[in-house]
Amino acid sequence: MSTQPGHQTGSQSSPQPSSQSASASNNPLLQFERLPDFPSIRAEHIKPAVQTVLEQSRAALDRILADAKNQTAPDWQSLIDALDDQDDQLSKVWSTASHLNSVANTSDIREAYNDCQPLITDYYAALGQNEQLFGCVEALSARADELNLDGSQRKIIADTLLDFRLAGVNLPAAEKKRFAEIQTRLSHLSNVFSNNVLDATRAWTRHLADDTLLAGVPEMARQAAATAASGKGLTGYLLTLDFPCYYAVMTYADNAGLREDMYRAFATRASDQAIAAAPDKEAAPEKAVAVTQWNNYDIIREILQLRQEEAALLGYEHYAALSVARKMAKSVDQVNAFLDDLTRYSRPAAEREFQELGEFARDTHGVNKLNAWDVSYYSEKLRKQNYDISQEELRAWFPLDKVRQGLFSIVETLYGVQVERDLGAGVWDPAVDFYNIRRDGEIVARFYFDLFTREGKRGGAWMADCRSRRLITQDGIAVQQQIPVAFLVCNFAPPADAQTPALLTHNDVTTLFHEFGHGLHHMLTQENYLRCSGITGVAWDAVELPSQLMENWCWDPESIALISGHYQTGEPLPKALLDKMLAAKNFQSGMHSVRQLEFALFDFSLHQASVDLTRDFVGDALALARSKTAVYPVPAYNRFQNSFSHIFAGGYSAGYYSYKWAEVLSADVFSRFEETGVLNPDTGKAFYDKILSKGGGTDALTLFVDFMGREPDLAALLKQEGLQVQ
Repeated sequence: MSTQPGHQTGSQSSPQPSSQSASASNNPLLQFERLPDFPSIRAEHIKPAVQTVLEQSRAALDRILADAKNQTAPDWQSLIDALDDQDDQLSKVWSTASHLNSVANTSDIREAYNDCQPLITDYYAALGQNEQLFGCVEALSARADELNLDGSQRKIIADTLLDFRLAGVNLPAAEKKRFAEIQTRLSHLSNVFSNNVLDATRAWTRHLADDTLLAGVPEMARQAAATAASGKGLTGYLLTLDFPCYYAVMTYADNAGLREDMYRAFATRASDQAIAAAPDKEAAPEKAVAVTQWNNYDIIREILQLRQEEAALLGYEHYAALSVARKMAKSVDQVNAFLDDLTRYSRPAAEREFQELGEFARDTHGVNKLNAWDVSYYSEKLRKQNYDISQEELRAWFPLDKVRQGLFSIVETLYGVQVERDLGAGVWDPAVDFYNIRRDGEIVARFYFDLFTREGKRGGAWMADCRSRRLITQDGIAVQQQIPVAFLVCNFAPPADAQTPALLTHNDVTTLFHEFGHGLHHMLTQENYLRCSGITGVAWDAVELPSQLMENWCWDPESIALISGHYQTGEPLPKALLDKMLAAKNFQSGMHSVRQLEFALFDFSLHQASVDLTRDFVGDALALARSKTAVYPVPAYNRFQNSFSHIFAGGYSAGYYSYKWAEVLSADVFSRFEETGVLNPDTGKAFYDKILSKGGGTDALTLFVDFMGREPDLAALLKQEGLQVQ
């Protein structure tokens, strides 16, 4: 019965109380009444804190169950509130440790995290299989009317009972034991997968003595590469697989050999095909050194084998069916049909776009064959030809400070809040900022902004919870309102030098808005119960609605005026440049759509397929997905699946379709904003009242219908992306 998806685990032998009590009083991870004191937290604090809070949680559970035996029937306060008290403390410790493992990954922190993950997994597995506790929740469910429980409480109980069943509470003893073993092993494998991707990404570098091969690469990216080299005691330039560097080379480098080198390194991370950089600047492939110690191939196969066994134990045909049991989608068939429909609309457009790109490369540049490492490069040149605009030239108009100020202004206008910087919080890196969100002068939420790429930080962008909103009660009386706190993380290129601010591409801007949308969902909730506060309890295929909705303001002229201004002059984005940017909005939208559909189809079909260890069934599933979606081939050495962390080390297994599913929801919702004015506070208040504030306290489809007055319509997304209905 976990309030944290992914933390489903069972029990270890109890740690020695004497050693814990000696360190608990001065362990910064156990100071629950304040924000994490990041400057004081060390790797050695993590395991003692986890052991302490787990011991306390088990003791509290024993008391709760003992009290339940002495009562005629459980009530909300004695059962759910009491469980939440312990779960909240455990979450505070583990969310901080997990966060540090992601953003400040040292060998010591990783070791401590790895040591503790099985403890967490075992605890939640045991909790989910506790028959006495399950009986107490069933008894509470039967008293819902008698106790006059509200809608959020009833949904929490229903979700909790489902979680129990999906944790194997009704299984025979031997199968329960096996189920718990599977959970522990899956947790370990997911962590190893993630570490392998991080280590493989770190391992590859390319040192260039001069800038001969960097022709076409923007000056900002060159400066960053020079800084990276200097940081390693080298002259010249150091290329890495961190996304800002990788993107700059793949999009702008004139040297096809360099692009191929980078492409191969990125596409083979954590695989049998991975290679280290060649020892000289010419990157002679025959001199490359294989780097296969982080190969995720066997890990993927074991993960899928265990997921199939898990689904079978619970009586599901396959893991996709188990996954959908918790989703907004009603069935596996509905998801399959949804993906097929979108593919039918997207593929013809993608084929036309790729044909246009091939003709452009041939006619303009004399290139008769487009390789996978050529697509981004010539696409950017075609965009420049057709619209006279590129992502790189837009950077000057999107300095981070201006974008951030405009983002806050938009949120303040729509939702009636105020965002202010707070210099009082301890942070894990000097580049991290901290903010308060106020409503009518009162702090209602807080968040950390960690926006720049650096060594020891995993790639990508995400939102995670640091603290969740809940009303803390004592003897049924409210004693404290805990406010939500979010970690908001991106990996943008840092400022190139002391004189130049951080400059964002427009793609970076949409990423920032996307993650802030997740943050708003977490921070603006008005739910007071831990198990439905913020994104907790929200169906996973609906959780991307607020984040993808926020991306729309990056394309609205009125909003762009707020988030753009030349970093040197402050001049607003010229109308001519804005018009070009908007005209190019749906450039290659079909190709972008089928790329996401490839990921979604691969993931969902893979989790419906039988595990067959006699063949490369994972590669076969990917090949099948590509046959339906891809409009150009990739090299045989491509091992994208080996670094697909979303489904093998994240929360999107048999759920990556959620991005496209939620795009339908967000496009539909934004159509209402377009009708009334995208910065209309009344529409913003309606969205806040009916969706953002509700968190997971009400079924996602019910909330959508309450806001829109009808069920979702695919037509809004097709119109937004310029995809012609066939």
